Amino acid sequence: MTDVDRTPARGERPTTNDGPADVGPAEREDRERLARRTVRVLMGSQVLGGAGLASGYAAAALLADELTGSDALAGLTAAMMPLGSAVAAVPLARLMARRGRRPGLRIGYLLASVGTGLAILAAALDIFPILPLGIALLGVGNSSNLAARFAAGDLATDETRARFIGVLVWATTIGSVIGPSLALGAAQDVASALGLRALSGAYLFSVVFFAAAALVVDRLLRPDPLVVAGGLDVEARPGRSATRESAALIRSQPLAMMAVIAMVIAHMTMVGIMTMTPLHMEDGDHELRIIGFVISLHIVGMYAFSPVVGWLTDRVGRLRVIAAGAVVLAVGAELAGHAPPEQANTVFIGLFLIGLGWSCALIAGSTLLTDLFPASQRVGVQGVADLAMTGAGAAAGLAAGGVVAVAGYHELTMIGVVGSACLAVAAIAAILRGRRDTPAAI
Repeated sequence: MTDVDRTPARGERPTTNDGPADVGPAEREDRERLARRTVRVLMGSQVLGGAGLASGYAAAALLADELTGSDALAGLTAAMMPLGSAVAAVPLARLMARRGRRPGLRIGYLLASVGTGLAILAAALDIFPILPLGIALLGVGNSSNLAARFAAGDLATDETRARFIGVLVWATTIGSVIGPSLALGAAQDVASALGLRALSGAYLFSVVFFAAAALVVDRLLRPDPLVVAGGLDVEARPGRSATRESAALIRSQPLAMMAVIAMVIAHMTMVGIMTMTPLHMEDGDHELRIIGFVISLHIVGMYAFSPVVGWLTDRVGRLRVIAAGAVVLAVGAELAGHAPPEQANTVFIGLFLIGLGWSCALIAGSTLLTDLFPASQRVGVQGVADLAMTGAGAAAGLAAGGVVAVAGYHELTMIGVVGSACLAVAAIAAILRGRRDTPAAI
């Protein structure tokens, strides 16, 4: 079977250029079954990809610090993951727009597997410059994990889209919680037994996780959900013109801008603070296993309540959930910033709330953005949105080390407080203005 399944498979609905054809109840039921099967397959890849990402990310700053002894270079290394994700967002979206979700997701996971191999090589040879390159390729796997949430919404209705996206984001919890615990725990023993640096064990596990995620997508994501939804654009213009066109579409709709801004601010706050938290806790003399446990609990906040967030988004409206998420983000950043490094419990509460606020902004923002555009325009718009989000996260991660070195961890978190508060005000203002470009938006 080719990467683009042009012949409808069993259970697949016929499509038009703008989406599925208008068919009867039986076909709608088949489509719903296919949508749920697609989400289950994507959940499997998310578990594996999430484990690979969390393992690699948890160890990145610590391994860089071990190789260089520099907080600034440690922050730079950790920031390479969102930077790699940002660079890959539009090319992967372009590939998916032309050929389907499966090729884009698969190549992202495979490149991430290569990146983890480079990280192992950097640790083994004690050559630092190889490590940031490997972490950047790890970020391509993050692009695949992010794009999967949009794939979950390809076959959903407006009434179920947020729930489907929320359930898929939730699936990442399993891998993301297991990943840091393995990376900063059992994986060290495996690496030591092989004669490698203890922290390189995280990447031994990541190689396996990413390769397995690519295999799940390649074998089981059939038929391709974007093909079924009629969202392919085989004649899409390549390069910058397509990106500019998608960006112009976002700018043309105030609610689309709000959706993208919500994802950008939430991601900047989360990445900037989480990048430097392991080093902040290390200053408090916490063991690596405790640091890994706190990061895992932070990731629970990011993902574990996603189905509830999705349900609320479908029930109470996209903008209301964005506003609530922004308030939670601000409170979490404030708590994390006022906790001394010795108090792991207080840091955990702050990071947990940051994760929960991020989840609200991501799910509600992604759903709102998808609501506003037809299937033929969605992939390009989604790619630009992820470029903005991950690019902003990369900038936050790159700046975080410098901010902490010059001013301190508390000042870094205060930047997140201010940004989140501004987002809350903007979302509440939009609600009060009564914008109703889409029925579920407010």
